[in-house]
Amino acid sequence: MSQKTRLVITLGILFTIVFVLCAINPHDRADWALENALTVIFVIALVSTYKFFPLSKTSYICIFIFMCFHEVGAHYTYAEVPYNQWTKTLFGSELNSWFGFERNHYDRLVHFLYGLLLAYPIREVFVRVGNVKGFWGYFLPLDLTMSTSMIFELIEWGAAEYFGGDLGVAYLGTQGDIWDAHKDMALASLGALITMLVVATINYKWQRGFAEEWNHSLSIKRRAPLGEESDY
Repeated sequence: MSQKTRLVITLGILFTIVFVLCAINPHDRADWALENALTVIFVIALVSTYKFFPLSKTSYICIFIFMCFHEVGAHYTYAEVPYNQWTKTLFGSELNSWFGFERNHYDRLVHFLYGLLLAYPIREVFVRVGNVKGFWGYFLPLDLTMSTSMIFELIEWGAAEYFGGDLGVAYLGTQGDIWDAHKDMALASLGALITMLVVATINYKWQRGFAEEWNHSLSIKRRAPLGEESDY
């Protein structure tokens, strides 16, 4: 058994434990089920593609960390994660009081982590499947992270409209902030931007021919406009 396979199995076992623990007596069972619908689909996709398209160890670790944070949010509902109680127990004061927060910001954290942790696996797929190089190997993961963040906000809106009532409110989790969706998307975008800048900096320092590949990726490959007669 390879080192990567052992790591993936270990992460899978650990996530299963986290998932089961968070499934025990959640704050709102209906919201927990709704929050985990996409999670189950995503995990099935990861497992089913492992043999013919395994990701890097870094990607699996990033995905694992994000999914664990998500499970905590699903257990309590994102607006009710008691991080203030945890910090008060550990340090004697609430986390919100340290920064002057007036709302529960756990959902903001997870949206930020969505970009920070998942942009790298997304980049890996673009590079290995789409064979993107240079500038596009950093821009497209950022772009997809931003667009999927927007799509998720639309899913939240649609689910809240469809289910309505307390379940819709719990799933949407705006906490009275009319700009909640915009801030969530901005944080996801910021997280992805940070990751892509870090990866680009590392590659600039260590990747041979980085500048040449970057410049070539931005050069015109076909001068004739698509679907038109060439004038050249």
